[in-house]
Amino acid sequence: MRLPTALVPLRNGTFRHLWIASVIGWLGTWLQNTGAGWLMTSLAPQPLIVAMVQAATIMPVFLLALPGGAMADIVDRRVFLIGTQIWTIAAATLLAVLTILDLMTAFWLLMLTFAIGIGSALTQPAWSAIVPELVPREDMVQAIALNGIGYNLTRAIGPAIAGFLILLGGSSLAFSMYAASILAVISALFVWKRERRFTGLPREHFVSAMRAGMRFVRNTPAIRAAMVRTAAYSIPASAPWALLPLFVRRDLMLGPGMYGVILGMMGVGGVTSGMLLPIVRGKLSRGGTVVGCTILSCAGMAVVSVSNQWLPASFGMLLFGLGWTSAFATIQAAAQLVCPPWVRARALSIYQLAQNGALTVGSFGWGWLGGYVGIPRTFMTATVVGLLLMIVARFFSIEAIVRAPSTAAEQPAPLPEAPAPEFVPLLRNARGRIMEMAYYRVEPTQRVEFLKLMNELHSVRGRTGAVFWQVYEDVAHPEGWVEVWSMESWTEHLREAIRLSEDDKRLLAAVAVFQHEAHRPSRFLAVDPQEYLHDHGPAPHTPGKLSVQGVARA
Repeated sequence: MRLPTALVPLRNGTFRHLWIASVIGWLGTWLQNTGAGWLMTSLAPQPLIVAMVQAATIMPVFLLALPGGAMADIVDRRVFLIGTQIWTIAAATLLAVLTILDLMTAFWLLMLTFAIGIGSALTQPAWSAIVPELVPREDMVQAIALNGIGYNLTRAIGPAIAGFLILLGGSSLAFSMYAASILAVISALFVWKRERRFTGLPREHFVSAMRAGMRFVRNTPAIRAAMVRTAAYSIPASAPWALLPLFVRRDLMLGPGMYGVILGMMGVGGVTSGMLLPIVRGKLSRGGTVVGCTILSCAGMAVVSVSNQWLPASFGMLLFGLGWTSAFATIQAAAQLVCPPWVRARALSIYQLAQNGALTVGSFGWGWLGGYVGIPRTFMTATVVGLLLMIVARFFSIEAIVRAPSTAAEQPAPLPEAPAPEFVPLLRNARGRIMEMAYYRVEPTQRVEFLKLMNELHSVRGRTGAVFWQVYEDVAHPEGWVEVWSMESWTEHLREAIRLSEDDKRLLAAVAVFQHEAHRPSRFLAVDPQEYLHDHGPAPHTPGKLSVQGVARA
């Protein structure tokens, strides 16, 4: 039986098992989310306090995304995910117990929601990063969308189930079911036999791994553009998440059951959107898809703002959900496709930092505004802001740009000399920076072409770990050029080669045409003269006795 296009990634067994487990986990998350939002409307029914429930869920992602991404890249992602789920189930269990014992307060509800958010913040980048390990590249965009379908499928039924559970046994019953759902995720992770990858190099240090992730994002325009686009969508889209519980209870004067139905309509829209995304991708560019999704979501918020009955409000949330899933799936896929495995979790964590930071800021802002002008007017304001940000964000392209393979024979780049024998046992533990130099010969007629390539090469060096980069022209011989860049250590220098993408390698092949045949690339190890003299005295060193801070030309 042939699967529908939207479900094709499920043909991959491991992805299918983890996806089913994640759907169960997301269902539990909606039980917790709905129960917490509704419980806060009785503990502290002020717009800002109710909005803080959503902010407490998202804020940990804003604070911990980068550290979580770095950890997910430098340790085994499966083990890391098991650890985050254990943390989350502990916080969820405490939330359920305090609510059952009638000891819950607004403060403790926010604190435990924040603790659960910590688990989500650490889980998200690692979970996103494992998708390319589970499906082939051609299935990746739809696999991301399928995660959105699963998420929104649970959103469609989760709030309705939560409303029924709250009527049946209060928010404590919804919280208890959430804690139980996490067990499905933990069991699926234990069953997954992840293939380990070895590079032959020592594991990256935590702080340097975070720095490397930030350098990669800073030098990758596609990810920066995706961050702008997701922030522009997330700020206005946070309004329904922050204020819908209070809007349903106070403005529509409905109970938890109808709140679950209205929120569930958002999920119905999300599932429909995810199923239609393969068709939309064949007709619109990524940027065009995001524009269309933004218009749908803004139209949904506008409908909700003028609603005084549950039916038009439900239709508005259906429109909102149609835009939500496809917008985030499209933008995240644009970011993920340019992330190589070595930095994927870190880069996606920074992307998610922009997304969730915007959702957090939006939640606080709309909650504050709702207390002054009312929730319906706040929704209308979010609609106008969303349309304005959509226009501004269109200047940041999320279309993938890939260098076409050269039709000419690619010239291999000259290799630097091997390290001197006395340095070989020392370089692995050397603390000094490595300075690298490449020499070029450029004719006057080739100057513009060469500088365009150097401009692109600047970003490549930064993505692969360079902390400094500059190109120099010989003032006595204008045809002579020198490229200079520095790495944090010898080990970071060795990582350069494994961090190059295929597009990067094609660029280096184009640059190799200009490399000076008479000058092979050079590498130098930084030296601290004062420390060296203190360790060795004024006498010349002997081979094999050199400090790891010594200077080397290799």
